[in-house]
Amino acid sequence: MTQVTDRPTTPGAAATIWSSPAPLRPSPDFGPVDTLRGWVVTAVLTALAAVTRFSVLNYPTDGGTPVFDEKHYAPQAWQMLTGGGVEDNPGYGLVVHPPVGKQMIAFGELLFGYNGWGWRFSAALAGTVLVLLVVRIVRRMTRSTLVGAIAGILMLADGVLYVSSRIGMLDIFMALFVTAAFGCLIVDRDDVRRRLARADAEGRIAVSRWGPRLGVRWWRFGAGVLLGLACGTKWSGVYFIAVFGLMSVLFDLSARRAYGVPSPWRGTALRDIGPALYALVVVPFGVYLGSYAAWFASETAVYRHAVGNQIGTDGTWSFVPAALRSLWYYSGESLTFHAGLTNSAGNIHPWESKPWTWPMGLRPMLYYYADNVASCEPGQCVKAVMLIGTPAIWWISLPVLAWGIWRWAVRRDWRYGAVLAGYGAALLPWFLTLDRQMYFFYAVPLAPFLMMAVALVLGDIIGPARAAPHRVADPNAFLVPDERRNLGLLAVCLYLGIVVATFIWFWPIMSAMAISPQEWQLRLWLPSWR
Repeated sequence: MTQVTDRPTTPGAAATIWSSPAPLRPSPDFGPVDTLRGWVVTAVLTALAAVTRFSVLNYPTDGGTPVFDEKHYAPQAWQMLTGGGVEDNPGYGLVVHPPVGKQMIAFGELLFGYNGWGWRFSAALAGTVLVLLVVRIVRRMTRSTLVGAIAGILMLADGVLYVSSRIGMLDIFMALFVTAAFGCLIVDRDDVRRRLARADAEGRIAVSRWGPRLGVRWWRFGAGVLLGLACGTKWSGVYFIAVFGLMSVLFDLSARRAYGVPSPWRGTALRDIGPALYALVVVPFGVYLGSYAAWFASETAVYRHAVGNQIGTDGTWSFVPAALRSLWYYSGESLTFHAGLTNSAGNIHPWESKPWTWPMGLRPMLYYYADNVASCEPGQCVKAVMLIGTPAIWWISLPVLAWGIWRWAVRRDWRYGAVLAGYGAALLPWFLTLDRQMYFFYAVPLAPFLMMAVALVLGDIIGPARAAPHRVADPNAFLVPDERRNLGLLAVCLYLGIVVATFIWFWPIMSAMAISPQEWQLRLWLPSWR
């Protein structure tokens, strides 16, 4: 096992926190204790995120109108404000995504009106909060404010998260909700171990062979609410329900084993699986249905009265309320639309990409391009907004993932396992429908988990906060533990400098800055970016 934290356990003492799961009766460590320093670091990084996300947010537009797929969601959100809370889509004939993401966009339009600030405000707010969440999540997992800050810097300097926070589309909201749900489950893990430690101290662990009941778990309930909001944004949220539900149960099993429950497997099966199904399946389903409240209340919403019109009033499922049957029919029509967007059916897009290209960002997405710039002579300037992952981060994803798999599988480091679970839930399901038309912006929800994984690896490179000096067998050796950490810090600082410099280099083609055609070409590093 290795040590990874700079968190002091007592004033003047260095931390000694192990990264791998502790043996039976773990040390009573249930979260970082440097509260003030942790919040100061979080506040600074969140403020920087707000500056980058909100600056000139109303630029660019297509002559005052939305750009790219904003053209679908910004008008639908405006219709929610002016049409009784429901939307239609004249481009498709029906609405093809659940309402939560568009409700978020509508909130910004309520504040600022139908303009760039209005339809992008909520996305910028979500992107800013995401930075805060990842700093706090990584800090809690590693017990290190330093490593949490590193994760925040990576979030700030990632092009995918930057661009997604400045356009009125749905993917940044998906990333926000699933990352927040993940964070709730990480806090729930610490809370469960705190409760078991109390039961152990009171001699109640072995009163039953199944271990003690854990009581109401509000953090897991909160995760269920957030996963319901994710599904209410895009249906791909259901994959996170499955993966996070399994992850939560495994956390419970590990905790019961660590604190010496006589029958941990049976205890988990009898004490934990049922409440987990309620919190992470029933609650999300209820929240998802609740997101359609305006649709249920409407008399004119699309397919609101499908029963009796498109489908009959009798049959096997006639006992189900007509409103729910109508929603089921409506959802089926939306699913049919999505399922029909296949390459084999002739649906080809010039900027389409497949999921095997997403980990390294090999095929980005061009959201906006203009070569007729008013401030320049014709043909002398171009402006572009490209969804592109900062290469210094995304191009090392494969070795980072390989290291994470090794740490989880061989060293039993739960932190890597948890981050890989979130990353896998965002990526792997798309391999099941490769014929479907896909784009790089589908990968936005995996970006926070990639930043977490890179931060964990950088924490391993830095090493322990302070190691006790030891006698060196070789009299010519000079690498002592403190010096090893200093070298690790130097390497990480150099890497973060490269990340920030790379982000600045690509900033003009992520923010529609007017540049020459030659400068535009210099930033297209790969043939697949053209």
